[in-house]
Amino acid sequence: MPVDRDEFEEIRPFDLHEPEDVLDPEKLYTIPELARLLQGLPADAELNEANEAVFIDWAIPWMIFNQDALVFAEPEADDLVGLYGLADA
Repeated sequence: MPVDRDEFEEIRPFDLHEPEDVLDPEKLYTIPELARLLQGLPADAELNEANEAVFIDWAIPWMIFNQDALVFAEPEADDLVGLYGLADA
């Protein structure tokens, strides 16, 4: 349900980070790790499932928007996930 703006003391601007501002060029990350970094958290930060799901929901469109700046490494086994990093490392 929509909420009136005046119910909030502060409304912040919507800022998207550039990939090179968030990712270490020498590392590859899982999507959950990328999602944490985009929120200013360490890649290994402990999150509850609900927060992690929301962060991932934000990370995937960011990855699609920045696809030209990112690369993908195939998982080494079927039970592992892919890893993502900067294209110009």
